[in-house]
Parts: sequence; structure tokens; C-alpha cells
Amino acid sequence: MEDMESKPTFVYRDGMLSDARYVEWLSDVKTRFRQSQIKASVRVNTSMLEFYWSIGRDLVALRAEECWGAGVVKQFALDMRQAFPDITGFSVSNVKYMKQWYSFYYERVIKSHQVGGQLEDEKSHRVSGFLEMPEIFGRVPWKHHVLIISKCQSLDEALFYINKAADEGWSRSALEAKISAKLLQAQGSAVTNFEQTLPTPQNMLAKEILKDPYHFDFLSMTPRYDERDLEEALVANITQFLLELGKGFSFVGRQMELQMLGGQTFFPDLVFYHIPQHRYVIIELKAVKYIPEFAGKLNFYVTAADELLRGDGDNPSVGLIICKSTDKTVVEWSLKDINKPLGVATYQLEEVVDRTVAELALRAKREKEE
Repeated sequence: MEDMESKPTFVYRDGMLSDARYVEWLSDVKTRFRQSQIKASVRVNTSMLEFYWSIGRDLVALRAEECWGAGVVKQFALDMRQAFPDITGFSVSNVKYMKQWYSFYYERVIKSHQVGGQLEDEKSHRVSGFLEMPEIFGRVPWKHHVLIISKCQSLDEALFYINKAADEGWSRSALEAKISAKLLQAQGSAVTNFEQTLPTPQNMLAKEILKDPYHFDFLSMTPRYDERDLEEALVANITQFLLELGKGFSFVGRQMELQMLGGQTFFPDLVFYHIPQHRYVIIELKAVKYIPEFAGKLNFYVTAADELLRGDGDNPSVGLIICKSTDKTVVEWSLKDINKPLGVATYQLEEVVDRTVAELALRAKREKEE
């Protein structure tokens, strides 16, 4: 009898009975495959970056421009493109970036005589007086590195954004937006009472998840928007809002109804859970300048979260008021005797009028060029 599998045939689902074990196994295989893809891309990226790093190191170590003249980078790029015509990456500008990339870190390490973060063990990262590429650099794409050395001034600032980009998987546009928004300076800068209400090191960890200001430039708000408009816009753009809050935030609910035994009902604006720190974060939005009364209401909501939402293993809940503007002294005094951990920060957004004017100007420019 002729084997049916030896003939050409269309492939159909063959009446297989899919059970929970199969679904679980299939999900596991998909996850493993995605992980293998990520690992492969990371290995390729790391190898390329290590090669770029070595070129930058050679150009510095050999004092190439002193030895062979100012045109050495251009000549090197031409020679490499001639030898490897099918390989991209050997443009003059890219080779210049390779040297700039290595020099950025080497010069700052040598000048400061102190190395932070991934460069802290000077001996393990030096070869004959020159630096080896830190391992974490391989987790960040080349164009990200170019952006970082073009925008950052200090070693600490560059390493901060490298770690963030690697851990949170930022796109290049997201990285550029975070640098422009000065995330490093904003991180942990919200005014809080955490030192008085949380033990060490929880107070420091909790403060790290807050910042000031929050940038809501992904929203299009009318000039006369109110608190409810702002809340609805943020929920409608929850993905961008979560990205702005930072890594680890999970959205729990909006206007969750809190019923008290006496019949009173309350509605906290937004409830999140911070997964790495195992704590609920209650956020109240205010489209006006901060006033002390806001703290009392949020203190009540944080107490309710601790009483009703907090489970075994969860850390104390924290509250955050995000408002249009603040007076630092007013905030500090109003939080001083509050018994729950609260923070106050501001937000910034680009008004829809400004966007419309810019869009009209851009459209007029394009029409003129056409």
C-alpha cells in the first residue's frame, strides 16, 4: 500500500483533541522560542557592539589621527567598505561614533579615577590601560548608544539610561523622550513623607518609583479641562500612562467604589499595584494647584487600601497626588504629621492649542515646499 505521506497534500487540522496539558505545553514552547529569539538577537548585538568597541579602542590606543593624519577615519571606512561591500556599518559617520563611544567612557573613567555601576571594577574592565566593554552594553542597540553619548554629559547619567533602556526595553524614541524629559533628575524627586512613615530601606525604594514632574504630552487636552477630563484621558491612554509611571506598575482600577458600613461611598481616582515592590499605589489627580486638604483624603484612601486590598506579603500601600503645580513648603508641612506614606508631584502636558498651531505651521511649510 502506498504511503499517503509520500504524496503532496494539503495540511489540515486532523481532529486532535486539545486538552489543558497540550495548551500548557504549547504555551511553554512558544515562550521558549521567543526567549531563544531574544537571546540570539542579544548575542548578535553583543558581538557587533564588542567589535565596534574594539575599533573605537584601537583608534584611541593607536592615536590614529596623530599617526596617520586627520583623514584616517575616512580612509579606514573606505577600506572596510571595499573589503566587505555587503556589510553595513562602515560609513564615515558610524566609524566616528565608534571612536566617540569608546572615548566617552574612557575619558570620564580616567579623569574621575572612580568608576560607578557596571564599570566599578576598574581592573576587570581594563586591558593594558584600556577599558573592555561592560556586559550590560550588549543589551542595548547601537543607535541607543549613539543617542546616549550624544545627549548625556556624565558617566552616571549615561549608565542610568543604559540600565533603564536594557531593563525596560525602551525604543529609541522612548529613550530620547526620557532623556529630553530629564528622567534621571526627576526620578525620586517627588516630595514625600516616606522617611517618617516607612522603615529603611523601604522608604528609599518607595521613593524611587515616584518622580516629579510626570510628562503627559501624549494627551490632547482642551484649554478648559478639569480633573475628570484628565483622568478619562489618562485611562484612555493607559499604555502610555503606565510607561510614564515607570517599570513595574500594573493598573488595578479607576473610581473603585468604596462602601463604608454607615452608607457613605468614596471613589479613589486610580489604583495601581507595583509588582517589584509588592505594594498598592493610590493616585489622586488634581487639575489645580496643591492644597493641604488633598492629603487628608488620600491618607484615608491609603488606609482603605491597607485594610481591604493589602494581602500577606504585600508592603505598605503608598499614595501619590499628581497636581498641576505645588508650593514645596505647603506640601512638606501638610505631609509632616500624616501617618500614611504619601507623595506629591506635578504633571506637564502640551495643550491642544499649542499642538494645533504647530501642526498648522508644519502643514503650511509642507504645502509651500510642494
